[in-house]
Amino acid sequence: MNLADIHNTNNNNSSNPFLSLNYEPAIESLGDDYYDEVAAAEYPQHILRWRNDALLPILGLTPSTVTDEHFIQAFGKFQERKPFLALRYHGYQFGEYNPMLGDGRGFLYGQVRGVDNRFYDFGTKGSGRTPYSRGGDGMLTLKGGVREVLAAEMLHRMGVNTSRCLSVVETGMSLWRGDEPSPTRSCVMIRMSQSHIRFGTFERLNYFQRPDLTQRLLDHVIEHYYPHLQGEEDKYVLFYAELCQRVGKLVAQWMAVGFCHGVLNTDNMSITGESFDYGPYAFIPNYDPYFTAAYFDYYGRYCYTHQPGICRFNLELLQKAFKDVIPLEDMETGIKNFDYEYRKEYRRLMLRKLGFEQLEVFQGEELLKSTLAFLKHYPVSYHHFFADLGRTFSSKWRDDAGSILHESEIGQSLGNTELFFNWSGIYHQILTNLSPDELENVAKILTQSNPQTVILKPVIESAWESIVQEDNWQPFYDLIKEIQSDK
Repeated sequence: MNLADIHNTNNNNSSNPFLSLNYEPAIESLGDDYYDEVAAAEYPQHILRWRNDALLPILGLTPSTVTDEHFIQAFGKFQERKPFLALRYHGYQFGEYNPMLGDGRGFLYGQVRGVDNRFYDFGTKGSGRTPYSRGGDGMLTLKGGVREVLAAEMLHRMGVNTSRCLSVVETGMSLWRGDEPSPTRSCVMIRMSQSHIRFGTFERLNYFQRPDLTQRLLDHVIEHYYPHLQGEEDKYVLFYAELCQRVGKLVAQWMAVGFCHGVLNTDNMSITGESFDYGPYAFIPNYDPYFTAAYFDYYGRYCYTHQPGICRFNLELLQKAFKDVIPLEDMETGIKNFDYEYRKEYRRLMLRKLGFEQLEVFQGEELLKSTLAFLKHYPVSYHHFFADLGRTFSSKWRDDAGSILHESEIGQSLGNTELFFNWSGIYHQILTNLSPDELENVAKILTQSNPQTVILKPVIESAWESIVQEDNWQPFYDLIKEIQSDK
């Protein structure tokens, strides 16, 4: 059964719930120093390929009352909603400052407040040319849209603070790309995120030496995304310190779930500390610290193990943009929050992947060191290792170290190796001190923290091949359902 079979499409435009949402002109009210008004592209065809019903309740909408045609009218034909704002920003790309950036194939569609009272952006991707397209067509390949949907849903399931995709509409246009077999199909995607304000948004203001605009935007960011700092005398100092804390926590989440973003330029980093904009991402197949997701990252600048250092470096670069508003010495103090939060959160998340809420410091460090040594030395699937812990865990492991992962292929093939023996010995020793109730809790944590489904490259390619070869979307829908229900 496909999307068209599930949802009635016979509703008229006047009753479209997306067009009736209470949009707030937050960015727009700042003035046109921060954006350009643009028009959406017109497409020869509109086929709704993905609608994220899981997000509709956040907007106060009931999925059964929202039709496919509502999605197409609002987010494919772009009827009635204006203005559309292409946001201005710069950024450090692979370490080099680039003042020729900005929203080149997307715009801010609108901003709404959810039922949780949080602020959300609807941002487009693949909606046509803007003043910042730099000669490009402003379009998004269908494969790019499919990949971003999968990345966002997978990361959300894994507990990562991420943007998510609201819809994907295929447009009937053919595109030519150097990194995909061409011609290839195109789409327009709607991303729902906390904010599309980037590190690079502030870097652009510093480039033009406009501390007045920087302060105005900082006040806006604090009002909407750090409201608990409103009224604080040193709110700018506290904001930067908390941003560092949020980014530290985010990159710890990436590292724990084995995610490599691929392109951590400063224009791809959100001022809210949210993960977004998934291009050449990948989940590491095995624990290779130098795994690189982007084929054009020839020197591994943004490889898996470099992500914490790169994110910290990007926060340091951001100090240049804030220096006229926030004292540098205060920002140097604030960035220490990144180091602390990263170490604390990474340790917490990795121990949860191993089934433990908390352990004594020495025990925890010994277990983590042993786990990573084993995973690094042997070509063991990073994700299957942890998934098998959850799938095969038994209270018998407390009584017999030899039974640990015995029902897993990993244990059966590597159970006699020295590193596995060392790791399982440490794991067994920890279990011996747990009560039956605590063992049951270990089983629950293992299941919660380690999904059985992870979208490694072959999984994504398999779903895409069904689309490109047979226009069969069912494997894609089945994969999304598997991700969302794997809890």
